[in-house]
Amino acid sequence: MKHPSNQEFFAYWDEKRAGERAPDRSEIEPGAVRELLGDIFVLSYDSTAGYPFRVAGTRICALLGRDLKDRSFSALFIEDSRREIEDIITVVTEEMLAAVAGITATSADGAPVHLELLLLPFNNRAHAPMSLTGLLAPFAGGHSVLREFKLTTWRYLGHQPPQRLVPRAIRKLKLARGLMVYEGLR
Repeated sequence: MKHPSNQEFFAYWDEKRAGERAPDRSEIEPGAVRELLGDIFVLSYDSTAGYPFRVAGTRICALLGRDLKDRSFSALFIEDSRREIEDIITVVTEEMLAAVAGITATSADGAPVHLELLLLPFNNRAHAPMSLTGLLAPFAGGHSVLREFKLTTWRYLGHQPPQRLVPRAIRKLKLARGLMVYEGLR
């Protein structure tokens, strides 16, 4: 992660999850990340609608030149990158892994603009629609409306809490001599 806003939002999200795989959506307090709100968004996990924006910060809306509520997130990307970003969103939401991606967009005057995208899962709750949050920030300011987003790089942040061994598994490990394979101790 290179962008300071993404680093700050990830640190806040990581603190709120308190050792779990992801925090609950209700645990994210907008006041705690007030300076970042313009770059933060929430997506609905709805593949048929292209993962529409539920909430989008003012700076993101300004970068795209329109209100983004209920508009498709994946439609921002060129055809070659659309399937990849949809796959990343699926992994983030279903596997509860954070992801960071480099994006290149085109400004109205044709100049390339480099951005960093952070996608973070929320804890899934029964009988509640699935969603995820993220932050999209350009590396330089003063751009006109952006279009043609292209995914350039991405990686998953496998920052999982350490697994705790239950006492029964520890006893088995103390008795073990030589090579033993235990399935399911993940």
